[in-house]
Amino acid sequence: MATLRFLALKELLNRKPINPDHQGQLTSSYFAKNVFDKQKMKRHLSKEAYEHVTGAIEKGIKIDRKMSDQIALGMKNWAIENGATHYTHWFHPLTDTTAEKHDAFIVIDKDGDVVENFSGDLLVQQEPDASSFPSGGIRNTFEARGYTAWDVSSPAFIVGTTLCVPTVFVSYTGEALDYKMPLLKALTEVEKAALDVCQYFSKTVTKVTCNLGWEQEYFLIDEGLFMARPDLMLTDRTLMGHSSSKDQQLDDHYFSSIPERVIAYMEDFEHEAYTLGIPIKTRHNEVAPNQFEVATIFEEANLANDHNQLIMDIMKRVARKHNFRVVFHEKPFKDINGSGKHSNWSLTTDTGINLFSPGKNPRTNTQFLTFLLNAMKAVCNHQDILLASILTTSNMHRLGAHEAPPSIISIFLGNELTRILGELEQVVPDSEMTPDEKTSIKLNIGKLPEILLDNTDRNRTSPFAFTGNRFEFRAVGSSANCASALIVLNTIMANQLKNFKIEVDRLIENGVKKDEAILQILKQYIKDTKCICFDGNGYSQNWVKEAARRGLTNTTNIPDGIKAYLKEKSIKVFGETGVFTEKELEARVEVELEKFIKKTQIESRVLGDIALNHIIPTVVRYMNTLIQNAQGLKDVFSEHSDYNELMDDRLSLIKETSEHIQSIKNKVRNMTKARKVANRQNSMNDKACLYDTTVRPYLDDIRYHIDKLEMIVDDEMWPMPKYRELLFAR
Repeated sequence: MATLRFLALKELLNRKPINPDHQGQLTSSYFAKNVFDKQKMKRHLSKEAYEHVTGAIEKGIKIDRKMSDQIALGMKNWAIENGATHYTHWFHPLTDTTAEKHDAFIVIDKDGDVVENFSGDLLVQQEPDASSFPSGGIRNTFEARGYTAWDVSSPAFIVGTTLCVPTVFVSYTGEALDYKMPLLKALTEVEKAALDVCQYFSKTVTKVTCNLGWEQEYFLIDEGLFMARPDLMLTDRTLMGHSSSKDQQLDDHYFSSIPERVIAYMEDFEHEAYTLGIPIKTRHNEVAPNQFEVATIFEEANLANDHNQLIMDIMKRVARKHNFRVVFHEKPFKDINGSGKHSNWSLTTDTGINLFSPGKNPRTNTQFLTFLLNAMKAVCNHQDILLASILTTSNMHRLGAHEAPPSIISIFLGNELTRILGELEQVVPDSEMTPDEKTSIKLNIGKLPEILLDNTDRNRTSPFAFTGNRFEFRAVGSSANCASALIVLNTIMANQLKNFKIEVDRLIENGVKKDEAILQILKQYIKDTKCICFDGNGYSQNWVKEAARRGLTNTTNIPDGIKAYLKEKSIKVFGETGVFTEKELEARVEVELEKFIKKTQIESRVLGDIALNHIIPTVVRYMNTLIQNAQGLKDVFSEHSDYNELMDDRLSLIKETSEHIQSIKNKVRNMTKARKVANRQNSMNDKACLYDTTVRPYLDDIRYHIDKLEMIVDDEMWPMPKYRELLFAR
């Protein structure tokens, strides 16, 4: 294995940038070339079919069988013109990846000839085998039937020679087995609820849209070095590895010039992304060595989420062409920055108003405060399920460590906005207002800065920060499907906006004027949400104590955190909005617990294998060298005055090395026993708890001894690439 390590490093010296052959093209000339968007629909569909599709997208009108056949024909003709030979229903199962099954367009006609065909039935619904996808017990393995159904709101696209149709994935009995179905439900609910509240301020608003702008962080590792690390290959993170003498402490990688090989790779995957209509805007070096970021322009949330899932697949595929491997794991390297997927969330109206952006007059600023405080109230009331939505095995390595926010959900507003809310809390009375008080309120609200962007700092330790015209959910993990957090966020916001409208309408029915009713409730919300607002250092131990005093959720125990979905209030909020049934929530929790168990199990097995079959044999060979050296010292220096000191030094090193070996053997043996005990548990919850408390701790314990040995053993003998090579070799 040592040979493999040095061969990989030697090969790296000969790597050359693979420059894409599409350099110099204007992005606008080929943007969305491979997307069946409205422009292409107009060319390939009849006027009637086009109107049905746009009606379905914009108003939810159902497409009948006749129209679906026409749409499928036009879609097929466009796809074939662009080189497609196959089609697939593309969906997001609960595996945290995307899924697809390719079928050729060909059929045999009655004369025995091969012809291309794609009917409306094949477009609208298909029946993939659901037996091997996570279901959380919704169906038995032998009950394999599941359905994929066309999501008309997300356009079809071509990857390679395959037409991909975005779809939802449900069980035979109708329960969601994916991320898209509940996301669409949550988006529908928040858009309806927000529209109802908007009517207090403007009757011209007829539609509200949820937008998402994601920032995808990732690491790039040279393929040769990646393949020489079994832990990276199998778990996407380094289960061992002593820190490099130099890593990110000089801050010299952040925003520095992008290496040639990397920029060639970025240009290549960006080109493919642009052909698929993914509006990539930003690329740059991140804080950690070999860490980078790609970010897009804001889009409608469902489409943005599809694009994020698609870009992750593109990046992996294109990386191989450039002799790289992309790592999306949240914490692939110990003691340096991990990777997140900052999810910027906002709501906009069809009149061009961002509901989280201050306006130019008291009315629009009251609207801004209404949506701001309802978002704060929603997060305050349901912080536990918001945490559960991002609480994964890999993300827990990142949260609270080196730049990432802690696992305590809090909201950052900034000094200016905090001051404004404090003033409004003091001004707004609970009873009917006098004319002078009304004037005072209008003046205060009218003083809101038109744009608060420059009045709010960017608190890097805040998981949920207001950044001027949106909330940035910074705790989402880089490998996650954004939908997990978006489902919760939009569900609780929809629920809160509905409750807000009920409260306002009740006051109006009791004779309170509308503006006064809104302001009375907002004043109460300011008081209610003070506990969740925090602008300080999220890493400090004082904040941990203060958060506990405030009653905020703080858990690093994944099984307990995930079970927040099954609390009575969680079941109620998902049930009332129709996003999840109780059965679906139970299934989701079961799936997440199973993921945690299996990922921990895999890491445990991989670490045990590497420790026993790679590290210990190498260290034993090194010990033999030390023993031979000690014997040589005895033969040569036994009469020398420094002999005892020299021999003590060698024996001490041999003893230290031997103790580390023995500790590793013992801990691997005990970890294996603990795993077997956990595996015998019948309950998924009991099994997960045992994996968390009796198996996971061994990963760090074993790593400690291996990392110590890495600093002792001859560098030429060490079997796997070290951090300095993985992080700085490009």
